[in-house]
Amino acid sequence: MFVIEAVKSDVDANIQHKINQKTKPLGALGQLESLALQIARVQYRGDKQLLSTPLQITKPTMLVFAADHGIAAYGVSIAPSEVTTQMVHNFVQGGAAINVFCRQVGFELEIIDCGILQPLTGQANVIDQRLGAGTKAMHLAAAMPLEKVAQGFEFARQLIARHVDVGCNLIALGEMGIGNTSAATAVMSAMLNIDVEQCVGRGTGIDDATLVIKTKLINQALDLHQHELVSPEAILAHVGGFEIVQMTGAILAAAEQKILVVIDGFIATAAALVAVKLSPQSRDYLVFAHESQEQGHKLLLQQLQATPLLSLGLRLGEGTGAALALPLIQAAVNFYNQMASFDDAGVNNVV
Repeated sequence: MFVIEAVKSDVDANIQHKINQKTKPLGALGQLESLALQIARVQYRGDKQLLSTPLQITKPTMLVFAADHGIAAYGVSIAPSEVTTQMVHNFVQGGAAINVFCRQVGFELEIIDCGILQPLTGQANVIDQRLGAGTKAMHLAAAMPLEKVAQGFEFARQLIARHVDVGCNLIALGEMGIGNTSAATAVMSAMLNIDVEQCVGRGTGIDDATLVIKTKLINQALDLHQHELVSPEAILAHVGGFEIVQMTGAILAAAEQKILVVIDGFIATAAALVAVKLSPQSRDYLVFAHESQEQGHKLLLQQLQATPLLSLGLRLGEGTGAALALPLIQAAVNFYNQMASFDDAGVNNVV
């Protein structure tokens, strides 16, 4: 299991004083100030000797986890499962929105095959961490055996360790998988013990009739497995997805390594919910990029006491919202490092 330390608050007063002494009215940079405090808490680790060290974001890396879902064959989405593989191929070719945004803002991009139906062979830039060729249809059987959850967590731990070893101190999480809003909805409903109707949404844009089918099948899945949903790991096994498992593991592994994790949309936030239930300390390392249009996302963010950086009406996934948040994270770091204090600038403190 992961060993995660809560972020220490020993030097919070020093960090906050530095932020307050910048040449601005108190609190005038709004959410960037709380973001700078969070980053400084993570990077200084409560050590006063590190306070003179500039904050930095090094080798920021976007990890996009791809997998297929058995429930997708039963009419819950506007697209067939084949589109997952097609979109992964698009990622490899550099033509998707996530490619465009990562190039623009400076994210390195890595694609992880967690279990798509039709794997891409011979693609050096797709990481093989397959747990199977898609999950089973969760309304008919458990999505995966429980041991696949443990295997997915170990895959994620090794993945994060590899990136930390080369100097990465911030990862972002994205996903691709037709049917994965159904899995995320089921995970959310089971984790929070609330009705599916409060969690379910239209995904990439399903119509009313499809939404009825989607809601019915998710309820059927939860009814089928109701006596087995006894732990976060069991919930992942019975109604989760291979990519949700590995995103959960990546969050826990990154928190164990004491690096920041940028959470994208609804599916990644569902994984964050599971991670925080498994290790409440992991919450300290999470930056929430945006609030999507998926119905359940706002409720998930509230449960995690998260204020997202952006609200752009996005509903694409892929990590696109997390990518767009990187300049704001860098802005928080840069104002903390570079902005003059009142004393430095010879300006009267207006606070």
